[in-house]
Amino acid sequence: MKRKIVSAVLCAAMISTMLAGCGSSSDNGGASQPATEDNSTSQAPAEEDSSETQTEEESAEAPTASGGSVYWLNFKPESDEVLQDVAATYTEKTGVEVKVVTAASGTYSTTLLSEMDKSAPPTLFIIGNQAGVKDWKDYALDLKDTPIANELNTDAYNLYDETGKLVSIGYCYECYGIIVNPDLIEKAGHTMDEIKNFEGLKTVAEDIHARAGELGFDAFSSSGMDDSSSWRFTGHMANLEYYYEQEGTPWKECPPTISGKYLDNFKNLYDLCINNSLTDPKELATGGHDAENEFKTGKAAFFVNGSWEYEAVKDDVPNATMIPYYCGVEGEEKAGLNCGTENCWAINSKASAEDQQATMDFMVWCVTDPDASRKLVDTFGVMPYKSAAESTNGFLAAADKYTADGCYVMNWATNFQPNVDSYRATLVSALNQYNADQSDANWETVRTAFVDGWAAEYNAVNN
Repeated sequence: MKRKIVSAVLCAAMISTMLAGCGSSSDNGGASQPATEDNSTSQAPAEEDSSETQTEEESAEAPTASGGSVYWLNFKPESDEVLQDVAATYTEKTGVEVKVVTAASGTYSTTLLSEMDKSAPPTLFIIGNQAGVKDWKDYALDLKDTPIANELNTDAYNLYDETGKLVSIGYCYECYGIIVNPDLIEKAGHTMDEIKNFEGLKTVAEDIHARAGELGFDAFSSSGMDDSSSWRFTGHMANLEYYYEQEGTPWKECPPTISGKYLDNFKNLYDLCINNSLTDPKELATGGHDAENEFKTGKAAFFVNGSWEYEAVKDDVPNATMIPYYCGVEGEEKAGLNCGTENCWAINSKASAEDQQATMDFMVWCVTDPDASRKLVDTFGVMPYKSAAESTNGFLAAADKYTADGCYVMNWATNFQPNVDSYRATLVSALNQYNADQSDANWETVRTAFVDGWAAEYNAVNN
């Protein structure tokens, strides 16, 4: 482990000298990053993150090997309260210690690297993309044919290494796009039927923005570029370029270069968001813009985010739904939502047999116990397990409806972003420059960060 971590530190040090510093990633869920985003597993400096939210609770598990315990390093800050409750319930029921530590948004990679070098590292952690598989496969138990794998109802969200080893297993999946308040669209004299492509979205958004003073609300909520928000654009919205660049053949591994062929489509949607909003684009770099609250309080009709926001907005905007990233691509009338996950459980292969068994038992309980799975589904949105509680997430229902109507699903190609924190930080810097002055020259800076930055980060990590 020491050799791996020293190597990661040296690599990160070289990268930070050559490139911009690390930035936030999804998840958010990511949310929330999610966030997310990203991200959930790339190598990062092995310093302890003082901003980490270390909320520790004890929990227990059912039939487990004597002396075993569980340490879950959680990727989703917005779910911390629920996870602490579930962990405590398990401990009360079984006597098995379950500790949940939640990394602060955008710090998971750093926190994981730091925690794995301790004498009592996580027994349950997140490997959420192929870059993470490459970095952490040696520290992941093969989950093939294990009790938790046998509870799955799909293999679609699992990650394997080049040998076929099941490195990590999806515990929830999500969707993202543009959240909409149909009631405000109607109040502005439009209908959701008008929004079937970029042309329709643009017409509605620009009309609402032009009449914001009269209507009492604007088109888009703020597109903040601080760490708590930028991942919505540098991670999630960026996915539309990567998705279409795949040209119908999904990437199986990170490509060393991208062309940026669909970057003008990203620009179409990004410009629409920042120029038809509550917040002047020149103010987006400063942070402090609460896009979620703007949407919940009826100040904006559109909110760029994901399914993890459903619980937060449903009471205030009960009719909220989600539409795709319409951006002017031919045939986008058949586009669906961006569906996938970076939320994949891995069991630490270096943990003791007792802790591995305790962790396995806890995972199975989480997805089979009616009360526990209900709480987890309500915070995660959905869990792809046969006995888990059914989802009540309206945005995931919208994703299913698009698919049922024959629309294509936009897969999470953004998961392949190389050296994700540094790559996104460079994008944020370029977008802030463009937000302050929307010149052609400054957009070329964004294009350079997007395309040349991909190649630079890929080479930094792989060479």
